[in-house]
Amino acid sequence: MNEIRKKENLHVVLWLIKDFAWISGYKLLGLIMAPPTIILAIYLTWLSKNNKSDFYHNLSICFWISANVIWMFGEFYFHDTKRYVAIPFFICGLGIMLFYYLNLLISKYKK
Repeated sequence: MNEIRKKENLHVVLWLIKDFAWISGYKLLGLIMAPPTIILAIYLTWLSKNNKSDFYHNLSICFWISANVIWMFGEFYFHDTKRYVAIPFFICGLGIMLFYYLNLLISKYKK
């Protein structure tokens, strides 16, 4: 198994632990797991900079996890279920995917 794949698998484990802490109400564990999850997502994005598809997907994941952490923090400390601050991060993640796939579609039909 290559080194990037190992890091991606570790990232999934970190993300799952963070989300488990979130749904279980373990505030400290959730907050402890948030930084390594985001940092590893950013690192994976940087490692994938030479592969256009992986780069855009990983960049989208960075925004998605950031929104996820903001939402978790809001539920833990502000007792709400909707974090308006998180919405732009979700939109950016979706926008990056839309940009990537539209460009892929356009380049396919240009040939």
